Amino acid sequence: MATGPLRGLKIIEFAGVGPNPFCAMLLADMGAEVVTVDRVSPHGLGIKKEHRFNPTTRSRRSISVDLKSARGRELALRLLEQAEACLESNRPGVMERLGLGPEDCWKVNPKLVYGRSTGWGQNGPLSNTVGHDLNFLALSGLLSMIGPPEGAPAIPLNLLGDYAGGGLYLALGVLAAVFEARLSGIGQVVDAAMIDGLGSLMTHQFGFLGSGSWLPKRGANFLDGGAPWYNVYRTSDGGYISAAPIEPKFYSAFLTVLGLEPSSLPDQMDRDSWPALRSRFAEIFATRSRDEWCRLFEGVEACVAPVLSVAEALEHPHQKSRGGFIEIDGVVQPAPAPRFSRTVGRVSGPPPVPGSGTNAVLQDWGLGREEIAALRQHAVIT
Repeated sequence: MATGPLRGLKIIEFAGVGPNPFCAMLLADMGAEVVTVDRVSPHGLGIKKEHRFNPTTRSRRSISVDLKSARGRELALRLLEQAEACLESNRPGVMERLGLGPEDCWKVNPKLVYGRSTGWGQNGPLSNTVGHDLNFLALSGLLSMIGPPEGAPAIPLNLLGDYAGGGLYLALGVLAAVFEARLSGIGQVVDAAMIDGLGSLMTHQFGFLGSGSWLPKRGANFLDGGAPWYNVYRTSDGGYISAAPIEPKFYSAFLTVLGLEPSSLPDQMDRDSWPALRSRFAEIFATRSRDEWCRLFEGVEACVAPVLSVAEALEHPHQKSRGGFIEIDGVVQPAPAPRFSRTVGRVSGPPPVPGSGTNAVLQDWGLGREEIAALRQHAVIT
């Protein structure tokens, strides 16, 4: 039984990749009843793996429906009639051609919130252009700001576009629209474009750019590796230490542990001195191992932390104390976030095999056994 703050919220998720399943996972972990409508013959990315190794599909049930058939469309609309929101991530126009676009759905459920996640958005000259996370990062301007000053920009996995700029903004938008629909009785489309989300994530940087305090090149600014006091340093054993003592009091404590006298050094904000000071810090950090530096900085307010591997992060005492990771069906994965003090979210089940919940879901959503059997006989469901 759902215990999270979104219990009672019913959502239909049309299966997709990237931001949509991540958004659905967040909402389902918080207690929403999310039903994934998978294809009758699901296709993946050519990566052969068990469904349990796809944790972003956890906490919900799956049904398989042939949406290209008239009966499949009717079934989907019957489910959407009972939902408060739906999620889809096809190219613009695909759902309309299936007869399942927003206008089609509002005929049976005027309050439905229609969440749409794409890279480029529902309109604009690129709206029907293919792309992936890296392409959206590139066009947003964000990719140009990440990485070393020499060479190509760094690739930050697919976390910023798919999940931060896409899935998180989709979740926020859907919840905001559901809240409004409960007041107005009228649904709306949530156009969660990754290109927009990435722009929003850069709001602070645009302020820096506007003020002239941010140079338009990588590795020359205080948050991109240019500043010696916001950087990563290699230790004698090949490990790394992250150092971020931005505030003067933290910077002073940082210098003390390094054995440096502040009066003998240039001003912290003197950009011209950053390269030489960064080299000096690098020389000092290279004299000890990562764990030795951790011991020296333990209890010191200097904003220093070791760069851990994923395996090390799993075993870190802080993560252990907070239960930051859980094991579902033999797969270790992050626990639900954020945390709630009273209506605690939880993983309600492992990633489902596509179509494994078809009978149970349809019965729970009001279809009789004979009707379900007829749909299966006509290959509308599997």
